[in-house]
Amino acid sequence: MRPILLLVAAAAAWGADGSFTLEQIMSRPFVSELTAGPGGRVAWLVNVRGVRNVYVAEQPEYRGRAVTRFAEDDGQDVGKLRWMPDGKAVAFIRGGDLEFPRTEHPNPLSRAEGVEQGVWIATVDGKTRKLAEGGSVAPLDATRVLYTKGNQIWSVGLADDAKPAMVAQPRGAVEDLTVAPDGSAVAFTSERRMHGFVGVYRFADKSLRYLDASVDTDQSPAWSPDSKSVAFVRVAAGSRRQGGAHREDAEPWSIRVADAATGRGREVWKARAGVGSAFHPLASGTLLWGDGRLVFPWERDGWSHLYSVAEGGGEAALLTPGEFEVEHAALAPDRRRVVFSSNQGDIDRRHIWRVGVTAGAKAAALTSGAGIEWSPAALDGGAVAFLRSDARQPARAAIQTAGGAGRDLAEGLLAADFPASAMVEPQPVIFPAADGMPIHGQLFLPRGGAAKKPALIFFHGGSRRQMLLGWHYMYYYNNAYALNQYLASQGYLVLSVNYRSGVGYGLNFREAINYGLTGASEYNDVIGAGLYVRGRADVDPKRIGLWGGSYGGYLTALGLARGSDLFAAGVDFHGVHDWSKLRDFGTNVAEERTAFESSPMAAVKTWRSPVLLIHGDDDRNVPFTETLRLVTALRAQKVDFEELIFPDEIHDFLSYRHWVESYQATVDFFARKMR
Repeated sequence: MRPILLLVAAAAAWGADGSFTLEQIMSRPFVSELTAGPGGRVAWLVNVRGVRNVYVAEQPEYRGRAVTRFAEDDGQDVGKLRWMPDGKAVAFIRGGDLEFPRTEHPNPLSRAEGVEQGVWIATVDGKTRKLAEGGSVAPLDATRVLYTKGNQIWSVGLADDAKPAMVAQPRGAVEDLTVAPDGSAVAFTSERRMHGFVGVYRFADKSLRYLDASVDTDQSPAWSPDSKSVAFVRVAAGSRRQGGAHREDAEPWSIRVADAATGRGREVWKARAGVGSAFHPLASGTLLWGDGRLVFPWERDGWSHLYSVAEGGGEAALLTPGEFEVEHAALAPDRRRVVFSSNQGDIDRRHIWRVGVTAGAKAAALTSGAGIEWSPAALDGGAVAFLRSDARQPARAAIQTAGGAGRDLAEGLLAADFPASAMVEPQPVIFPAADGMPIHGQLFLPRGGAAKKPALIFFHGGSRRQMLLGWHYMYYYNNAYALNQYLASQGYLVLSVNYRSGVGYGLNFREAINYGLTGASEYNDVIGAGLYVRGRADVDPKRIGLWGGSYGGYLTALGLARGSDLFAAGVDFHGVHDWSKLRDFGTNVAEERTAFESSPMAAVKTWRSPVLLIHGDDDRNVPFTETLRLVTALRAQKVDFEELIFPDEIHDFLSYRHWVESYQATVDFFARKMR
């Protein structure tokens, strides 16, 4: 491929020892939001140094090209891509917080004029413009789109002089706009704190109706092919408890189908009591209405698998048996097959598979090997588009035509000096936690250097995440992979830890006993990682550091607070420091005490190792007060700490320059404290 040739030609730009700059490795593109369109089209999002643009490709050539021309790292997110029904344009959202849409729009660069969130349209011939202010776009027909504004549903045409008009004003928080195949109605979810409904607005009679209403929480609406019915998932009231392992103690969830016109519904399937009774969604494609059957995930055997049930009800058929997890799923255009990603046979990677929706169907692998593939989209003519990466080549969009090999959809996105061949390939390792549980990790071994190297241990966030043997499919962890590679190039041995309560290794691993605020059992994995690294002949046992973000920041702080004799220094990105402050325990004093004792703040008196604290003060995931309280406690203990604070920045930094600045500060901090 052309990018690889460019990289080989640019090798002279690196140091003689294969070293490279942080900016070089952070310059890689990140791709996401792959979505199939009519007529075999595909669209996706490309982020290069914080500049976000929409790309499309069409058959038969499938040559990717940008259809937007945004040119600035302005901290304004782009996402929620949706093809117009005629395939001539892509609607999307620009600006705002796409994770927390009902919050104040983030302004990470502190622009005096403020920021806004808008509904945009980009035609396949490259014309881009804003249609209206709002979010959660859903194309209605070739000339109009629906979107949310506040908790209202609005519409706007594509004509230059089109004026937005309010369609409906449901009560509750409106999300997940899903237009019926014939365009006659739109389904949506209405979240109402302790419960939630699926609603339908019908355009012909301007009626608003909630489907089969109950005290439970309904979600994931999916239309029938004839537009007469809506299927949805129902999670029983009280099942969404915070904290603690939920393996088999939930009130079983169910799937219901309701008449879109009358609202009358019926249960077509219900999970059994015990294992799998708690609902666990996929990353995408949670409920799909196939050809006469509904496809959904279930953890009946302790692994997240695809099942299908007849649309009229009956027994569920297991489509993907084995000890692995399904993560992304999408229907083929004929609705008879599903393409999905999983870690079958390759537990620390992802590959693409295809399976029929009927009972007895056998899954077939579409990709394999040392690469990582995710987010599949089945196209007309048997082609499958997906996103992929490997240990050295970062994420990019690809396509595999019927009977052909996969190829990238867009070339030339990598900078000429991107250091692909200078990177190391992480090795899979399994080490025992302090309590003996086997823990997976990825080991980055530096080339050459001192016989006794400094070591750094990385903890991902989530905690419902899994780091892989290559560039990650989520932006936050894609960045983390880049920093781990750079740290290895600087002579550090780096161990990335997939600690308990993460995904990829089954229900019991994810729902770990006494994890998080109910006992911090993951600390066993922190100590196990430290002992594993300290016991290696190539590591200096006095120079072992920790770093991580969010939940990984929590584990970094916990390791420093409880284990300063083992860990020499740490960098804590927006970590949780006191679980007892993040939840209302009411009168349950025992649970509140356990939450506090599971927190770094409970052990701050034994914290001696220096730490760098990094946080944006508009964080909507982990309150900024978590770092504020920790700083106050560290000052009282005379602990050596440094801080890097980004005013108006959120949790997953929206500005590329903030990622680079925070990572450079991390590198500099470890260089000063561990050399």
